[in-house]
Amino acid sequence: MPIIGVAIAVPEPHGEELRRHRASFGDPQAEAIPTHVTLLPPTDFAMDELGDVAARLTLVAGKHVPFEMRLRGTATFRPVSPVVFVSLAQGISECELLAEAVRGELAREELRYPYHPHVTVAHDLPEIVLDTAFESLAGYEASFSVASFALYVHDPTVGWVREQVFALRGDGSER
Repeated sequence: MPIIGVAIAVPEPHGEELRRHRASFGDPQAEAIPTHVTLLPPTDFAMDELGDVAARLTLVAGKHVPFEMRLRGTATFRPVSPVVFVSLAQGISECELLAEAVRGELAREELRYPYHPHVTVAHDLPEIVLDTAFESLAGYEASFSVASFALYVHDPTVGWVREQVFALRGDGSER
């Protein structure tokens, strides 16, 4: 049974830059997880459901417009979860609306934590390493346009693989 996820990819050169930082902190997931903002966390689907998943995501994309995203500084979910992330300074509400629409179509269970759009740069590492990640990227900034989101499928050998991209092409009337 495939595990899928839906996310906004952080474009280059920012995605690779943040992936390199994640790897430098010793995060073993740096190579297997593309740099992204999650819309739907890992969810099990049957192989024969993937066509329906893609159709539903096409509908969602058709109702949402492209938007600007700005990443700035770091934050953490500690002590609740051992995660350090780069924060969104712009694009938060658009991500929240998009994630709500995606989950409305595909969610199989309630979220474990409230949705908070972010870009993970260190996860499940020793406290001292999380502190280093937090401090070293505190001044990080990047801005870019978001014109799509993607469906990812987890491959146990290589990690998360982009399966299909969905262009945001709505007229904004859903907002």
